[in-house]
Amino acid sequence: MGGYLSTMTTPQVTARSPLALLAAVVSVAGGALLILLLQVLPATSDISPVRRTISEYALSENKWIFDVAVLLVAFGSAIGFGALIRRKHLPALSAASVFCALWTVSLVVIVAFPKNNWAIGPSTGGTVHRIASVVAFVCLPLAVWFAAKAVFPSSPARRAVTRVLAVAALAWFGVILGAIVVSMNGGEPWWRAIPLGLVERAMALTGLIALASLLIPARVVTAPVTEQAEALEIAS
Repeated sequence: MGGYLSTMTTPQVTARSPLALLAAVVSVAGGALLILLLQVLPATSDISPVRRTISEYALSENKWIFDVAVLLVAFGSAIGFGALIRRKHLPALSAASVFCALWTVSLVVIVAFPKNNWAIGPSTGGTVHRIASVVAFVCLPLAVWFAAKAVFPSSPARRAVTRVLAVAALAWFGVILGAIVVSMNGGEPWWRAIPLGLVERAMALTGLIALASLLIPARVVTAPVTEQAEALEIAS
């Protein structure tokens, strides 16, 4: 009688907390779609998407839709990064988690403090809103940039795409900074020098796409699992 032992190795395929991450992406996408919807609803359809900022919607009777949209994005961001932390793809305390926290809190502040209604004049709440907007637009791409390396350690293509999107979002903010510098040196007011509404929408859209790129679950291959199959051969 003779026998042999054969060993077969197969990869174990797992998913990154798919339900929580998918819920996060759906929440963020839902918020973005509500913002797009505001542009076609009667009470806000006259707001120029080229010249007026996104927060202008909050000065209309459709404010509640704007608020829900922003809070959906905040909620999706929080549960998405929370899922990455729970699954050990990100440290609980890291540059990415701190920037994500700042981004999420800033969105809540934006809802709590609407922008200035310049038909009435400046206000403290409007100033808080402006500061929160700047913090939000800067912190989202930074959170994505720092998280990409940890989330995609063995997926260089996915990491590169996500980081390029994060840089693109920051580049849009650079356009606004450039307009401010020109304005300070004798140019026309910065909010008129550029199509501010269009630039802000492009910045927000690019940042949210970068966030989705980070959060969309990807099947990854972990350490191989050895399966042993024993076969007996009987020889006379």
